[in-house]
Amino acid sequence: MTCVYPWVLLLMIIPVLLCMWHLQRRSWGVALPFDHQTHPQRRVLSGLLRFWELIPAMLLAVVIAVLAEPQVQRVPSETRILNNIQICFDVSSSMTADNRYEMAKRAMEDFIDTRKGDALGFTLFGTQQIRWTPLTKDLATIRRALPFANPRNQAPFMGGTMIGAALRFCRDNMVSEATAGDRLLLLVSDGVSADVNSGNVSEYADEMKAANITVYHIHVGTDPVPTDVMEIAKSTGGESFVATDESGLKRIFKHIDRMKPAQFKPAAAIPMDYFQPFALVGLCLLAAYALGAFGLRFTPW
Repeated sequence: MTCVYPWVLLLMIIPVLLCMWHLQRRSWGVALPFDHQTHPQRRVLSGLLRFWELIPAMLLAVVIAVLAEPQVQRVPSETRILNNIQICFDVSSSMTADNRYEMAKRAMEDFIDTRKGDALGFTLFGTQQIRWTPLTKDLATIRRALPFANPRNQAPFMGGTMIGAALRFCRDNMVSEATAGDRLLLLVSDGVSADVNSGNVSEYADEMKAANITVYHIHVGTDPVPTDVMEIAKSTGGESFVATDESGLKRIFKHIDRMKPAQFKPAAAIPMDYFQPFALVGLCLLAAYALGAFGLRFTPW
């Protein structure tokens, strides 16, 4: 055990001197008639009285020890490797059909609850892109942002679907914000993109791979998964899925969670505060002093 401020321990001389003074002092008090009689020695009671008088000095010693900030070397049980996940959510007008937005929202809430310890961001896209929430480890913020992705509440200029522009927008944000850990882009959409075609699929895929971003595409609806977006996801090491109902969406999110599980690494020993034993000793001494105050004290005679 070490202390952050070892010089504070020099103050221990104060409670030591107080204890010595209490043990050596003799106070005869006021003489009364019955003091001239012979009384039996009660060593147990005398010891309890002496101990009760020493408690304030011992409490002072505990306080000084805490002020020195004792520490011990400990190894944390596990350290989680950070995953940076960007949720790219389609808010085009077609997401209002067949309760697609409501299904995706409820399934994403369950997924978010499983990613504690990761950093999540939330981006809305249609014809334009809005970075609603930057990367954060406060997952409650992402949950509270989901109602704002309702396509019924979006501006008219968000009615189209531009997946390519959204991918680049999210890539730029993740590169500027995420400095460590894996990068995962979760694309939730229901339509064909107007700016992704067979001529630029490799361009988008190369940009994602260069930024070390794995793309997973969840296509919500009964239409087939757009081939061009599927190729981008596969090229980055991800997959494309199609979901027609809420249960299917939840299975997909669980599948992605298994493919990108939480990873842990061993951690080196680090100094950690060691206040607990001193706090327990202090509480016990305070309790003993409070109980003793009801009867364990010398009378003035």
